[in-house]
Amino acid sequence: MSDRALILLVDDSSDECLLTRRAFLKANVLNPVYVVSSGEEALAYLSGTGRYSNRAEFPLPGLILLDLNMPGMDGFEVLRWIRSRPGLTRLRVVVLTASNDVRDVNLAYQLGANSFLVKPADFERFVEISQALSGYWLWMDKPPETSRVPPNGLEQVR
Repeated sequence: MSDRALILLVDDSSDECLLTRRAFLKANVLNPVYVVSSGEEALAYLSGTGRYSNRAEFPLPGLILLDLNMPGMDGFEVLRWIRSRPGLTRLRVVVLTASNDVRDVNLAYQLGANSFLVKPADFERFVEISQALSGYWLWMDKPPETSRVPPNGLEQVR
């Protein structure tokens, strides 16, 4: 796998995932992107269980892009779960959703989101956001050392 940090995209819409990948490509975001299509699958990936047990093949992400509106376990529940797990609490989570509701924004930050972005309707604007997102979260931002998570991602990091 690449030396570049993995982006975990959590979104149930295959169309939105394709649009995101195209925006990243046009924005020259070269980080690998892995897509999970449900909150439950995100938990399996992040906990390294089931088909995701091989951390060499499925590393913890440097950035999680999280949609809020998904059937079953929604993005709020995923965010709550991430922030309650030792070893995962420092993962960078950016909410990337269609919702512009102030209650969603406030709740996402209350639950520990690092950023909240509304998916733009205009593709060129999405490309600009993708460039800024990558530039800040994957190149400029220095994550805390505690985000270097042990192989299974669940032990307390010292």
